[in-house]
Amino acid sequence: MVSFNIFNSEEEGPAASAVMLKFELIYAPTLETGSEIQSSSVASSAAVHEFRIPRRALLGLHSYCPVHFDAFHSVLVDLTLHIVYLKAGATKPSLKVPDQGLGPTSYHIVKALLTSRKMLLEELKKISDSIGKRIEDLDGADMNLGKYESVNPTNSGLSNSSKVFPATGKGVGQLAGILHEFLERPNDVVNGTEDSMLYTLPKEELLELFLTVSGQLSLLWNAFLKFHRINKTKILDYLHDVWAIDRKAEWSIWTVHSKIEIPHRYLRSMDDDSSHRHSLLRVSGSRKFHDDPVQNSASRAELHRKSIAQMKINTQSVQDMHIYADPSRVPVVLIEQHVMVIPQHGSSKDLALNASEQKDTIVLPKLQGDSLATKSSAGGKKNGRILRAIIFVHGFQGHHLDLRLVRNQWLLLDPGADCLMSEANEDKTSGDFKEMGSRLAGEVVAFLKKKMDKLLKYGGCKELKLSFVGHSIGNIIIRSALAEPALQPYLKNLYTYMSISGPHLGYWYSSNSLFNSGLWLLKKLKGAQCIHQLTFSDDQDPQNTYFYKLCKLKTLENFKNIILLSSPQDGYVPYHSARIELCPAASSDTSKKGQVFTEMLNNCLDQIRAPSSDTRIFMRCDVNFDQSNQGRSLNTMIGRAAHIEFLETDLYAKFIMWSFPDLFR
Repeated sequence: MVSFNIFNSEEEGPAASAVMLKFELIYAPTLETGSEIQSSSVASSAAVHEFRIPRRALLGLHSYCPVHFDAFHSVLVDLTLHIVYLKAGATKPSLKVPDQGLGPTSYHIVKALLTSRKMLLEELKKISDSIGKRIEDLDGADMNLGKYESVNPTNSGLSNSSKVFPATGKGVGQLAGILHEFLERPNDVVNGTEDSMLYTLPKEELLELFLTVSGQLSLLWNAFLKFHRINKTKILDYLHDVWAIDRKAEWSIWTVHSKIEIPHRYLRSMDDDSSHRHSLLRVSGSRKFHDDPVQNSASRAELHRKSIAQMKINTQSVQDMHIYADPSRVPVVLIEQHVMVIPQHGSSKDLALNASEQKDTIVLPKLQGDSLATKSSAGGKKNGRILRAIIFVHGFQGHHLDLRLVRNQWLLLDPGADCLMSEANEDKTSGDFKEMGSRLAGEVVAFLKKKMDKLLKYGGCKELKLSFVGHSIGNIIIRSALAEPALQPYLKNLYTYMSISGPHLGYWYSSNSLFNSGLWLLKKLKGAQCIHQLTFSDDQDPQNTYFYKLCKLKTLENFKNIILLSSPQDGYVPYHSARIELCPAASSDTSKKGQVFTEMLNNCLDQIRAPSSDTRIFMRCDVNFDQSNQGRSLNTMIGRAAHIEFLETDLYAKFIMWSFPDLFR
């Protein structure tokens, strides 16, 4: 425990400004002297993480505070912050109350002390109740404010907790009369205007109240410090849980949530020329296809960004300066939760029959059942562990650590997860997608078998949750791998799929002419097979191309959760392709190309909407990055900046993951 005091003079009164907490990660090189390794005396700061404590929070705060540093130093320090407003004499005995009484700021000081006392009593009760421990040092403590307070146990949330404050304690009921009305007033605690009720107290009584409250605060605070030393781990766990629950509301400033129904199918006849080929059935009512979806999304995000300055930010919690340093420049995330109307293609009996048939024809991995029982005790399966494996796959000419920021955020939510940063296709992303998928499948199987073998000593693996995260064409490699025979036994274990700007429908209808020219050069000069496949030039017949065949394979329907991330600023991947949705150009295309595209789209949506025994969550998330400081550069013009920004910041992932934590555990 590290404790420090911030002093205010009598003339200053309560703090009028925020306090900054700065944590530095210190690096010191090691020196090898013979057989011993010693730390060098020369140390330097490797990374910094800063937090702001608003002035209102300085009156009382009990909060979890994760110190995470930066992208290059993935170090997590779990902290809890505990703040109370005390009379100086509580920590510096040499200070005494002047004989003439309190100074001109006395009313603000007394109000701040009363507020701090109230908050401390409430927090002590919450913490004590949550961890199931009583604060024994408060046995018999007199918390009565004398003539300024009365006890009313039937209406008080505080006095009913015998675990925190025993029956012998006094005065822990609600405030009554002048002080109750004073503290319940909504105006600013520190810099409020004239508080007539408190100002009616004579200075002698105000001084008496000051001494009483400050004495009680000192008693409560010292009791808490001792209580914390004994129960620090339980208190940390409780405050962490409170912090985690509050994330969605705390960070809602930068997220916009909506629910949209996806269509059954986009119907287009490929044979009947008399049909209205340009008309599509059951298009979502929230989107009009004569409008530009890319521009619509960008406009919505920018409009929301401009309103952030007028939004009320919580001033009674710790503020992470990675986010709050400049709120208007933080990524804005538009989250669409899709309500799926799933057709009943078969009864539950049929589904069970299909499952049993599949079990008979596929050799299952040694996860559970008879094969696992042979290697563990009879109670091993029951007492075994859950293997939560997450596979991260980089994009074109990428590095296996490209997605490390997303991985780090996932591990903050689920520290027990096992992560694989795929290296199978590093320096090999110009070839055929099927070959890349085969290499990834082999890498994943080897990884899972290694992890399962390690779990045998703990009773085996009773359940496997297999999740994938891909960036750019890494998503096509993932889907190609899921079609490989090696991964078929694991399809029933698929859990969450997070696609970050993945070209799931290829590069048809790409509106980025500069990028399209670059693709043409890559095909002509490099002969990259994957580029031919992405642009449907790998075969003269569109229905014989790799992407058309891939969309017919069931690579998506086994996931429990599917999250598609896109950005209207990303010019490297067509917006509609990343979101797996129709685009205006395709909706009006009556050629065979338009027909094939619609069929591919329907095949993907049918998988997402396929009947399942479990609830499937499907979300589309648009991420709008602030690019105001990048100017009119080539990277922003061709859309590369946003495509790479997905790898260089983790704020968008933080907002999504902590808003829906169950999808990542």
